[in-house]
Amino acid sequence: RRWEKTGGREGGSDDAAGLKILFSIVIFGCIANEGYTNGPKEVEEYCIFNRNQNACNYGVFMGSMAFLCCMAFLALDVYFPQISSVKDRKKAVLADIGVSAFWSFMWFVGFCFLANQWQVTKHEDNPLREGGDAARAAITFSFFSIFTWAGQSFLAFQRYKLGADSALFSQEYMDPSQDAAGAPYTSFGGDDLESPGGGGGGGGGGQANSEGAFDGTGGYQRQDY
Repeated sequence: RRWEKTGGREGGSDDAAGLKILFSIVIFGCIANEGYTNGPKEVEEYCIFNRNQNACNYGVFMGSMAFLCCMAFLALDVYFPQISSVKDRKKAVLADIGVSAFWSFMWFVGFCFLANQWQVTKHEDNPLREGGDAARAAITFSFFSIFTWAGQSFLAFQRYKLGADSALFSQEYMDPSQDAAGAPYTSFGGDDLESPGGGGGGGGGGQANSEGAFDGTGGYQRQDY
């Protein structure tokens, strides 16, 4: 069946999933570990992105949620071949398209937000530029995440088109293994059966042979059990 080749993610999609997980971990780790600093005379730590707590919170939240989302879809990929319902398979592929497109947009917003806040950060707020490498890494991998999630959305759309072309998502689709088991039995022979000895007689002879088959006087004899 064609579906056996398109039931799960292909190799390129698996690579994209691995990159998404890696990028989300890097972004989350960079901001969570080195995204906060304080001055020599300050006790409270501030976000290195222009002291805007929302910027750091956004990066940490996006990194952690993207990681969890990737793990959820990996689990769905493992379970996907076991889904027998056509509607459920269609919903799973459409969810992959929508979620991947959504995360691509959110990472675009995050990249613009973090890059802008890092650009306008005042030098006196962080004279030693502590956490500079972590900030640049978070911005860089946010940029890369845009294309990995967009690529995943494109691959999922290709899977959807391939499934639609192969009648996978049509209402008439049925598992071939179930067709043979669920097919009704057909009776042997045709509708018109020639009675024994009916070749030379006319219509009356045929009727007599038919009656004889049921009353036990003809060639066919019933057996009592």
